[in-house]
Amino acid sequence: MEPFDQAVQPGALRSPPFDIGRTNRREHQPGDLRPRQQPIVPREPAVVLAILLLTVTIIILIAVLAAAGAAKLARLDGATYPTALARAAVAFTAVLTLAAAVATVLAEVCSHLTW
Repeated sequence: MEPFDQAVQPGALRSPPFDIGRTNRREHQPGDLRPRQQPIVPREPAVVLAILLLTVTIIILIAVLAAAGAAKLARLDGATYPTALARAAVAFTAVLTLAAAVATVLAEVCSHLTW
């Protein structure tokens, strides 16, 4: 008679027919990779270069949009063209400075992570 064909008494516990989890939690560490697994971090130089160029392009686009918005607001406020251009330059520089500061902090934080 198969073990699962037997009637189970009320209140009796049966073990499941499959293994729910590992009994030895230290068998695999979080950073361990099995032989066929690949790391998630892109390590191809072309992928890294593409991500870097895309990030720089987006940052410059955001800086240009902020500068255009600052120039338009200055002109709506009644400023002359040279004054509006100076305010646009300040806004452009501020966005690039902020992006550089964020990149520096992220580089410092990521340097302490273990992959």
